[in-house]
Amino acid sequence: MSEITWEDPFCGEGNSCFRLGTDPHGNAYITVAGDEETYLTDSREALRALILDIKAGKADHLL
Repeated sequence: MSEITWEDPFCGEGNSCFRLGTDPHGNAYITVAGDEETYLTDSREALRALILDIKAGKADHLL
């Protein structure tokens, strides 16, 4: 398994905290804080697209 560098958790008030991570091979990871052994992985480009889409409001209907 690649060495994952996890960012500090992103937490909502009263909600689960999510963590984003990357590895030296261009992969990106998303997990629930405290459960870093179970994660979703894709390319850094896919993570970038996800973040930009969220910032653009494309996931607002989930709130």
